[in-house]
Amino acid sequence: MPHPATITCNGRDYCWPSAPTVVICIDGSEPGYIEATIEAGRAPTFARFMRDGANLIGESAIPSFTNPNNLSIITGRPPSVHGIAGNFFFDPATGTEVMMNDPKFLRSPTILRAFHDAGAKVAMVTAKDKLRLLLSHGLDFGPGRAIAFSSEKADTATVRDNGMDQILGSVGLPLPEVYSADLSEFVFAAGVKLLATFRPDLMYLSTTDYIQHKTGPGTKIANDFYAMIDRYLASMDALGAIIVATADHGMNDKHKADGSPEVIYLQSLLDDWLGIGIGRVILPITDPYVAHHGALGSFATVYLPATANVEAIANRLRPIAGVDLVLTRAEACNRFELPPDRIGDLVVLSGKHMTLGTSVARHDLSGLDEPLRSHGGLEEQRVPMLANRKVTIPAGHTLRNYDVFDVALNRVV
Repeated sequence: MPHPATITCNGRDYCWPSAPTVVICIDGSEPGYIEATIEAGRAPTFARFMRDGANLIGESAIPSFTNPNNLSIITGRPPSVHGIAGNFFFDPATGTEVMMNDPKFLRSPTILRAFHDAGAKVAMVTAKDKLRLLLSHGLDFGPGRAIAFSSEKADTATVRDNGMDQILGSVGLPLPEVYSADLSEFVFAAGVKLLATFRPDLMYLSTTDYIQHKTGPGTKIANDFYAMIDRYLASMDALGAIIVATADHGMNDKHKADGSPEVIYLQSLLDDWLGIGIGRVILPITDPYVAHHGALGSFATVYLPATANVEAIANRLRPIAGVDLVLTRAEACNRFELPPDRIGDLVVLSGKHMTLGTSVARHDLSGLDEPLRSHGGLEEQRVPMLANRKVTIPAGHTLRNYDVFDVALNRVV
């Protein structure tokens, strides 16, 4: 049956893939990691892509966290459209913090689903299972239709729920530890296997930022990690795929000279100013996997009682050393294209080397075995976008990481 020439998803048009097309999100990959590995002589495939294909810089969605940006990438739209503005939001009606890992919180279809519904074979592999249901929402796992699974739960994947089973045997790697580089390597190994056997028209691969949280560009650990990615990219390239890779966010050191975290504890400040528990600070970076960052990032949202003077609280927060920006809900939603019903009365962003917390007692930092590196603010918004083919970008266009499917499907020369 002939396929359509273009697919429309969330108001954007995408051409049908001219070859198997792989879009990759290298979690936490700030500019510099790839360049340092190339300089060390360990990334010849990356070097070739950057020389003969495309080497671009884009901007992530804000907050520069994993979930909002993966969903922006997979939908091609900002959080105001797809609705995922973090891992958590606060529901004032129930007084509870709600994790947004369930597809019921997703407000727009994914690009994978749009192509799948039009008859394309699609595949998705993500490192952590927290994203799997969101990224694969709406896919039909009937024979030859779609495959979607996580590295974390590859051992329990089924044909009914994931499109295939016996994944460990197929990929040829053991089940990886969650806090390891192996979790991301499994994503790439699975991607190569699917490309060679399932031969999807469109595939999305998303890694974890465990390594980037531990170490910066140019270290042996980082170079080993990117050299590993380089080898798998070479295999995908040899299989004839169009490959475009970007990142969900960057990463920065956020610690003192002695290695202890740099933190502004916002909940403690509000408790001092308003009374215990009158205001509520939500840290959208928080999820079940906090050992490598201790739930400390550079973006927070603040819920205040109806009687509070929001602007007065904002004016008390703005002069604090390390605070980069304080915006009201309306200002933040307008500037960063955020969903108003999932944002507090204030949005606070910290600077390049500072994080935002609630109170000392609420953060378990025992898992931090390296000086803190984290993300979430404006300083982690710049991300790379690389392709193995030349691409054309319209003059004057501000490239966003969630343009990556547009680049892969519409802009390849």
